[in-house]
Amino acid sequence: MDMKRDYFEDVQLLKDRAQKIWFGILIITLILFPFVSPNYYIYLINYIAINVIVTVGLNLLIGYTGQISLGHAGFFAIGAYATTLLMLKLHVPFLLAILIAGFLAAAFGFLLGLPALRLEGPYLAIATLGFGMAVTTIIGRVPLFGGHMGLQTPPLSIGPFVAKNDREIYVVIMLFTFLMTLAARNITRTRVGRALIAIRDSDIAAEALGVNIAYYKTLAFAISAFYTGVAGGLMAFVLGFINPNIFDLLQSILFLAMVVVGGAGTILGSVMGAAVVSFLHIKLEAVQNIPGVGQFLVYLSQKWLSVSGLPNFTFVLFGLILIFIVVFERLGLYGIWLRSKIYWRTWPF
Repeated sequence: MDMKRDYFEDVQLLKDRAQKIWFGILIITLILFPFVSPNYYIYLINYIAINVIVTVGLNLLIGYTGQISLGHAGFFAIGAYATTLLMLKLHVPFLLAILIAGFLAAAFGFLLGLPALRLEGPYLAIATLGFGMAVTTIIGRVPLFGGHMGLQTPPLSIGPFVAKNDREIYVVIMLFTFLMTLAARNITRTRVGRALIAIRDSDIAAEALGVNIAYYKTLAFAISAFYTGVAGGLMAFVLGFINPNIFDLLQSILFLAMVVVGGAGTILGSVMGAAVVSFLHIKLEAVQNIPGVGQFLVYLSQKWLSVSGLPNFTFVLFGLILIFIVVFERLGLYGIWLRSKIYWRTWPF
């Protein structure tokens, strides 16, 4: 019988030989990838990896704590602008700048978590939505942040190492993604993670058992904001240029879609959801280039709608995917993965 006898077995990363082999293959693949892939695919993986960081952090809030947020684009913007300004204006080293940006986003997350003590459901969603819109509005009107023109990001440097292209940035992003995903996975196995899950399942029962509801709800917002702030700092260097238009409401909805599509309450689901939704978002930006369907959508837009609104088809598709997931597969891609694994383990029976 597969029985856990102590807490070490619960937090152990690799439990058997098969997992160790697949993990080794994954590490080797990630190491070799930048040497054999074109620049475009390296940029795509960088984009996906950053969204994995955001989704893992957001899943700690939504999937593990049961709190909703539509304002994570605001934390994303805080991380990007804080990292850039610290390096440009104060000449702070990259590692220190991105950590300060992460903690600054966490401080705002803590403040935003205070209304969560009295708000739930759609009311909390509206409150977080207002925060995200306020952040981008303020950034766009303050000259220090470059206004609507934005800011040019400095080179990413760690000591003597200077990342001059996507291949070199890839190394830094992958290290951050691996370490932060591992940290989130360990958090869910600790006392903090169990408290968050208890609050999600029943905050009244959790409080009756001695869980400090106020502390853990605000902590969940702070941790989630920290992850998003760090991801925003990394995204600034991938893009090379930032402006307020990047961090809009649709960005927050995209983050939420990654959590729901991958599977709320699972770390692996966060990775899967971020990878699939990020890939679709990049590929569907030029809808007219989709074979067959693209020209049909252009025809419909020219005849009945507006061609300028055609790129919004991406978010219509994400909306349909979210409805499909909620109705037919509550665990998202992670649920499909679980059923597939069980099927092959028991095949042909």
